[in-house]
Amino acid sequence: MLGDEGQVGTQEEDAAPANADLVMSSYEFEYDFSMQLRYNYRLDPQPRHRIAFSKAFGCARVVFNDALAVREAAHEAGLPYVTDAELSARLTAIKKTPQRAWLNEVSAVVLQQALADLNAAYRNFFASLHGKRNGPTVAKPRFRSRKDHRQAIRFTANARFRVLANGKLRLPMIGEVLVRWSRPLPSSPSSVTVIKDSAGRYS
Repeated sequence: MLGDEGQVGTQEEDAAPANADLVMSSYEFEYDFSMQLRYNYRLDPQPRHRIAFSKAFGCARVVFNDALAVREAAHEAGLPYVTDAELSARLTAIKKTPQRAWLNEVSAVVLQQALADLNAAYRNFFASLHGKRNGPTVAKPRFRSRKDHRQAIRFTANARFRVLANGKLRLPMIGEVLVRWSRPLPSSPSSVTVIKDSAGRYS
């Protein structure tokens, strides 16, 4: 479940109007009030979009796994817990190295959200470990695999995605993707999560 993402910034002329704070997660829209509403929409990406999505999924997975490995190594060495801020600074640094320069080929927001997912997973794990979280016990974060049945990336308002008047969704470093609008869009969303399932369907 996504938290408070904030409102979408200034809209372009061909974008849908923004008049409510709405979170769009896996093409699921959530009103950011005391209750959250969620809407799912299917995507029809072209081959070039699928290639870009695959690259984004892969980069997000690498960032998540790299950060998890850093925290695991620090723990095994008896070193202090690597903070969220330290992981973010490390990501900025490694993007400037020849070995990880290809991370710059996808939206920086997607990479930061991969770190946010890891940080949330750790918070849930620690809360569960200390009895501060209701429900089933939460396991430690695990490394992501390219063979996972579900691949996902998230764009927040900082990514400046746009829902266009022609029914397409413009995503940074991806392009304009056709959306199957099964119901009207209540308002302009403040975040978008794109999911690819095991059958290769995008939503």
